[in-house]
This record gives sequence, C-alpha cells and structure tokens, in this order.
Amino acid sequence: MIKNATVNQVHELLNADGACQVIDVREFSEFDNERIEQAKLTPLSSFEKHISEIETGMPVYIMCRSGNRAKQAGERLLRGGFDDVYVIDGGMVAWSAAHLPTIKGKSKVWSLERQVRFTAGLIVLVGVVLGYFVSQYLFLLSAFIGAGLVFSAATDTCAMGMMIAKMPWNKAPVQCDTPKPVSN
Repeated sequence: MIKNATVNQVHELLNADGACQVIDVREFSEFDNERIEQAKLTPLSSFEKHISEIETGMPVYIMCRSGNRAKQAGERLLRGGFDDVYVIDGGMVAWSAAHLPTIKGKSKVWSLERQVRFTAGLIVLVGVVLGYFVSQYLFLLSAFIGAGLVFSAATDTCAMGMMIAKMPWNKAPVQCDTPKPVSN
C-alpha cells in the first residue's frame, strides 16, 4: 500500500540521517528548473527503464509537481516488489510553498502542465477558426480536445501530457552540466 508523507516529514528525514531516497518523477525540464538537492531524477515517461536503479532496502519517497505522477510511479513500484513507498503530498508545489530549500536551475522550458494547457488551448482555437472559415466539420477538432480534457479529469490521466513529455525539449541534453536521469 502506498503511504503519504508531508514535505516537512521528508525534509526532516533528509536532514536527520538520510535513510530514505527521494525519487523525482517529473520530466528533465521540470527537474532542471527547480529540485530538491537529494532527489534523483527518474522521469515517469521512462520509469520502467530505471526502476532497477532504485534501492529496494530503504524507503522510497516519490516527488512530482503535485502528486498525480508520484501516485502512478508508486503503483508501479508496488507492482515491482517495493513495499515501503511514500508519495510526497503536494509535490514540488507544496515543497516550494513551505519555503523548503531547493536548487534552482536555468531551464526556460515551461512546466509540463503549462505545455499541456497551451497545446490544448491552441488546438481548440485552431479548430474554432478552421470551423468558422473552412468547414463546420472542423469544429469537431475542438470538441475532440474538450472530450479528451473531460476524460483526462475523470480518469486523472493525461495522454497529451505523456506525449508532450517525450518531446526533445523535455529531455536532458546529451552533454551538459545539469542533472541527468539516475544511472548507476
């Protein structure tokens, strides 16, 4: 069963003895923008490739932006045989709001959530404009995106977000001085 932990509890654990590991499942661009110093990047989009790199002998605290991707990663860890799995309540949003220490990066890439909102809004706008000027059938493009957003909210998943996460600007550069995904 996945347990929950507050940002203050995790901060205390990291300062006390470090007998836990924080796994950040956001995408590289989000991680590079702001992160917890002790966190290891293991993006949800490539989580299965790196699950073997997570230590099984100590508690795993999973971090994302707000909690949804962390829950998904936690479920994958439980299926993979981990038994001491925690989701950090509120993710980086809560960590930052609590004014806990972070490392700020230089990434100018928007957060994944902002990219999804922009993309969905742009497709709806294009569908409306094309529906008005080209063919009324193109209004269906906007309806399709609207239905996808409703489905996304109802299921707490985001197919568009997972597709956008695979875009090159959301991946770590091949050679740079910024953090790379976890690898041993």
